[in-house]
This record gives sequence, C-alpha cells and structure tokens, in this order.
Amino acid sequence: MSEALAWSARSAPSLPDMEAMAADAYARLPDGFRAMCGNLVINVEDFPTDEVQDEMETESPFDLLGLFQGIGLAQGYELASGALPNMIFLYRRPILDYWAENEETLGDIVTHVLVHEIGHHFGLSDDDMERVEQEAGT
Repeated sequence: MSEALAWSARSAPSLPDMEAMAADAYARLPDGFRAMCGNLVINVEDFPTDEVQDEMETESPFDLLGLFQGIGLAQGYELASGALPNMIFLYRRPILDYWAENEETLGDIVTHVLVHEIGHHFGLSDDDMERVEQEAGT
C-alpha cells in the first residue's frame, strides 16, 4: 500500500486517543519533574473555553496549545479538602493544527506542550525543559 493510501484511511486522533498519548508522554517524564506536579490531572479538550481565551488574551482559539492550572509542590502544594488537583489542559484542535503545519511528530508535540506548561509554571528555563524532553525520549 502506498503512503498516500495509508493516510487516506486515517482520521485525526480523538479526544480519548490524545488523552492516551498525553498519559504516555507524562509517564515517560523524569520522576523528579513529575513530582513537582502533585496529583496532576491531564484533560484534553477540543479548544480552550471562552473564559480561558479571555484570560489569556488570545486572538483565536487556535492560539493556545495547552494550559497548566494549579499550584505545584515547588510552591508548597498540598491538596486541601475541597481543593482542585493540579491540571494540564491540552487543546486537541490547536495541537493538530500545529502538527499539520510543522515537521514534528504528534507525540513529540504533545510531550513538548506538557513539559512547557509544567515547566513555565515552575519557572524552569528553556534549557531545563529541553533536558526534560530529552530524558523523556523526544
């Protein structure tokens, strides 16, 4: 089967498909990096909510690939009764749009978004985040 025919039968990853990719990418991150996150919940949605877009001052729902919400161990994270766990939101449609326009694999993009959302939240440098991605095998 030619490569063109192989692609013609494929569809974009669904929300559950991308959740599985994100869980796999997260599991491959170094233990110390994951420990900063506490009990992180990874959510995949098609797009950010209107409220998130307003808060982040984006021009388009395609401008945001992911978002970290919460407080990490580095800032004294301790899950109090009734408190929401730390969350990463990955936005499927903007990630797929980015993937279509670039030469990276979808798995590498998902890992990159996870690392950068967590890393920026904790004030890690780009060099630190690049090392984490390399340790994760991307």
